[in-house]
Amino acid sequence: MRRSLTAGVLSLSLLVGYAVADVYDLVPGVLTRDRPTPAAPATTPTAPGATQTPATLAPLPTPTAGTGLLAALPDSAPVPTTAGLATALEAALAAPALGGDVGVSIRDARTGALLYAAGADQPRVVASTAKILAAAAIATTFDLNRTMTTRVVQSGDRELTLVAGGDTLLARDQGDPDSAAGHAGLGDLADQVVAALKAAPSGSGSSSGSWGGGGGAGGGGSGSASRATGPPGWSLRLDETYDAGAAMPPGWNPADVAAGYTQGVHMIGLAAQRPKPGEPSPADPGGAVLATLADRLGERGLTVTIEDSGAGRHTASPAGARVLGEVTSAPYREVLATALDESDNALTENLVRQAAMAAGGDGTFAHNAVYVTATLDGLGFDLSGTHLLDTSGLTYGQTATVRLLSDVVAAARAGRLPGLADVLAKLPVAGLDGTLHDRFLDKPASSAAGIARAKTGTLTGASALLGTTVDADNRELDFVLVADKVPAASGTWAARAALDRIVADLTGCGCR
Repeated sequence: MRRSLTAGVLSLSLLVGYAVADVYDLVPGVLTRDRPTPAAPATTPTAPGATQTPATLAPLPTPTAGTGLLAALPDSAPVPTTAGLATALEAALAAPALGGDVGVSIRDARTGALLYAAGADQPRVVASTAKILAAAAIATTFDLNRTMTTRVVQSGDRELTLVAGGDTLLARDQGDPDSAAGHAGLGDLADQVVAALKAAPSGSGSSSGSWGGGGGAGGGGSGSASRATGPPGWSLRLDETYDAGAAMPPGWNPADVAAGYTQGVHMIGLAAQRPKPGEPSPADPGGAVLATLADRLGERGLTVTIEDSGAGRHTASPAGARVLGEVTSAPYREVLATALDESDNALTENLVRQAAMAAGGDGTFAHNAVYVTATLDGLGFDLSGTHLLDTSGLTYGQTATVRLLSDVVAAARAGRLPGLADVLAKLPVAGLDGTLHDRFLDKPASSAAGIARAKTGTLTGASALLGTTVDADNRELDFVLVADKVPAASGTWAARAALDRIVADLTGCGCR
């Protein structure tokens, strides 16, 4: 049976880890969300930082990474009827906060059968739920069990080269094997490099004169100055030849990047330097990684001097260069799940760029969008009404249909998009984590807390949810909801609450 929620209140400790996602859900740019409109009383969620009313909060189970919150569902659970769904959802779909025009698709998750649809073929602004389309293309091109490799090679007599391999979630020091963010660590990489150089035979550039006397300068730095405290022994440069394409799609607002609401798209970076509102990522994440690696090497006694230039970054390391150390990311499936869970625009664009280049593309944003639509077209999806300018949903002027989003989810469920079903199974849980951590907390939507999972999407005038829930008869249902005519007078807060209410009504009914 569906796991029930017992009486009690949600502890503050459960929410602390998701504070950043909360802010992201309300600011312009990152996570495809607009500025918050003031929360109306009664039916809208309280604003970040405000005191919640304990009596309205649903008690939630503690999350376990990579596992669902639902017990096994019986095969015999009855399937809702179209008429039952229409009756159960009629009032919630008519909420004024949704602008009177909601695209809806509800499917039986087990069979993929379409149970209810309304306005599903109309081109709509689907905002960040477009990331599902990107994820489908990535899953088609890549084995999602693959990983990204960051390595250091000996590229000359006294030259070390850090070779970027796509991982923007590197840890500053030791890696965490249980996490996608920080899975690979620069401290681990430095350990391997130093061990390899110490073990090198005489004459290979590892003589005692190559080692500094006191470690690195510490503190990160700009990545352009010497990091040595002893006599210069090795130079260290960055090979970014894998990083094809510009850092910013033309439709993104540079002010959002400068304010820490999103970041540029690169192929190397530190997990700790992902953007937060008021704390932007470095303009040059590659330089920050280079400086951090220099520090880690210095702490282990290796004297290095950073040699950083545009020409150097665009010079590939020599073919057959000796690999001194390498660290690998979490599997693509885990990184992709992180991008969806946190609705990370730059990380999504990073993964699409890698997949598009693997498919023969040039890495440009224009081609990446074409790559996604061409891949979906090749899989037989109907792309009528679909117009992509980026692959994360942040740029204005893009459209897709609810039917396409629903069809992609159904294909993933049926195993036509290998690995994507596992990624979708890790979408944020209502009221608990990711971009849903601060939603479904107030009645009546709280009846779906801990049960529904969904990908969010919001731009000014548009709000969307795509995900899965289990109804009162223990039947798992997939849903797509898109309202792209949200009235300015009520805005994002009210639209979010109204969509949450629809999911709660779906969760609470047997709909037969």
